[in-house]
Amino acid sequence: MADRRSLQAFHPFAKLNSLLDGIAPGCAPGSEPILLSIGEPKNQPPAFVAEEITAAADTWSRYPPPHGTEAYRSACVDWLNRRFALPEGLIAEERSIQPLPGSREGLFFALLAAAQGYEGDAPPVVLIPNPFYHVYAGAAVAAGAEPVFVPATAANGFLPDFAALDTATLDRAIFCFLCSPSNPQGAAADVEALGRLIDLARRHDFVVAFDECYAEIYDRDAPAGALQAAALTGRGEVALDRVLVFHSLSKRSSAPGLRCGFAAGSADLIDGLDMALRVGGAGVPLPILAAGTRLWREESHVEANRAYYRENFAIAERLLGNRFGFRKPDGGFFLWLDVGDGEAAAVKLWREAGVRVVPGAYVSETDGSGDNPGKPYIRVALVYDARTTAEGLKRIVDVLAPGGTQAPQAATVAAGR
Repeated sequence: MADRRSLQAFHPFAKLNSLLDGIAPGCAPGSEPILLSIGEPKNQPPAFVAEEITAAADTWSRYPPPHGTEAYRSACVDWLNRRFALPEGLIAEERSIQPLPGSREGLFFALLAAAQGYEGDAPPVVLIPNPFYHVYAGAAVAAGAEPVFVPATAANGFLPDFAALDTATLDRAIFCFLCSPSNPQGAAADVEALGRLIDLARRHDFVVAFDECYAEIYDRDAPAGALQAAALTGRGEVALDRVLVFHSLSKRSSAPGLRCGFAAGSADLIDGLDMALRVGGAGVPLPILAAGTRLWREESHVEANRAYYRENFAIAERLLGNRFGFRKPDGGFFLWLDVGDGEAAAVKLWREAGVRVVPGAYVSETDGSGDNPGKPYIRVALVYDARTTAEGLKRIVDVLAPGGTQAPQAATVAAGR
């Protein structure tokens, strides 16, 4: 049977609000709560964003063009070619790029588009990493599909093994999500792993949505991209078969409020996404496209962003040490900390320190045996400046591991609830 849960059932922040409702934040006198729960950049985008929007202000009166502008698509193609060293002609500006009001919206509507052609008797299947970004599961429910959650745990390097699923499930699949670097664990798949997933999708005829919105936030080694893997399989449309890649300016350029990104992939999938957006989505306004065009062509602010997050992870390494299974992620700006019982720890941190984090169970799904891979964890967003980040992490250590060097046991954390 298809999953019949509501969209809200997968929303972590609705669950977190309910969990902490009525609990006053336990900040020390003179201090404020620190919200390390939402992955919203706190550093600002370049000043030229406002300049570009102002310069194009006379176009606010026009509806957003479905395919954006030639200048925006060209900037996206040029950036992809530079960033991933793609062969010339792999991505065609007029056929392979769809401007989006953020990658989240594109991911949601891409699945709705893919579901239109399904004719099987049983509900279609959507393959989702576990833990996962809630939009993946919400889109599956909206499409009337059955979400199949595939573990992405420490045992497999926090990357799901979709090939381990049975053939019957894979044959019912219409869509697969992979976030690399992943949210929340920050694990990045290499080119070989990305290529294997593309091959699996072609053998079982499903689309893979590669969510690469965190690909520009890393320490030293730039994460691989799915288009690099696709380029090894052929040229042009052959290489892009079953592939959609999503990028956004939200994290790369610290501009989540701009709502600007794009999808790249085969022409048939881009056409389907375009039609879904025309029917039920929103385009990208022309002033936003003007700002986005300049952002995709400018790299110095991205390098500054990487330095900003690099400093935060250095602070985390110094303050956390070997506590909570700390490790520097391959990319992104989250910590995925093993605290024994994430939900209990979230309550304790809010009540005693005024620090808000997301329980790992709220971004994970319980499997048939009753195991939730996120239950021991909390997700911590290192998005604030260095001073605030250091204060937030110090509060976490003081509350969850006072005087200790290892993660507290579940029972210890739960006792403070």
